[in-house]
Amino acid sequence: MSQTPSHAEAHRHCQSLQTALQRLRAQGLDRLAHWGHRLADVLPAGGRLLAAGNGGSAAQAQHLTAELVGRYREERAAYSAIALHAETSSVTAIGNDYGFENVFARQVAAHGRPGDVLVLLSTSGRSGNLLSAAMTARATGVEVWALTGASPNPLAEAADQALCIDAATTATVQEAHLVAVHLLCESFDAALAAAASARRAAGARRPPNGVEALKGAP
Repeated sequence: MSQTPSHAEAHRHCQSLQTALQRLRAQGLDRLAHWGHRLADVLPAGGRLLAAGNGGSAAQAQHLTAELVGRYREERAAYSAIALHAETSSVTAIGNDYGFENVFARQVAAHGRPGDVLVLLSTSGRSGNLLSAAMTARATGVEVWALTGASPNPLAEAADQALCIDAATTATVQEAHLVAVHLLCESFDAALAAAASARRAAGARRPPNGVEALKGAP
């Protein structure tokens, strides 16, 4: 059976995604593991994750916050995570009063605290409202992570850390970003589980209350 043009295009799309995921696997897994472990320090201690993007990247950012407030796989506590673009009244009020480039920056100024994390997703890495948010976050003491398309780009340079997906199309970058979001959640959950296991082990080694005092008594 001969391939139609649409079949050929579908094969090219799948091959592009496969290539992007191979690069992510080779170059991005350590960074995502580091991010997951960092979140496992920040969120249980009362910190917050903020996330933002435009268009399809907004959907990916909201996907991340949903996994943290809800759950990824296993049952666990809920953690504070806010998708800034989903705050529609704030977005429209800020956009109307201060301009579209400030729709995320002003929310970061309102919600961000030193030690929190801001995740910004952009296929181009050139969105003005995300760059403004990154600058506000860093001035506030909020750590900035960027998920972008190919580097170099302004957002990757403005962030504290960046994971850049080199792919031919916007669609492929967004699809790889979704995989990265899931890998980040897996790493976060694994780090939480490891911390809980370490606490249980420490508790098992700790002597019952009063035992040390009794040992030292004459």
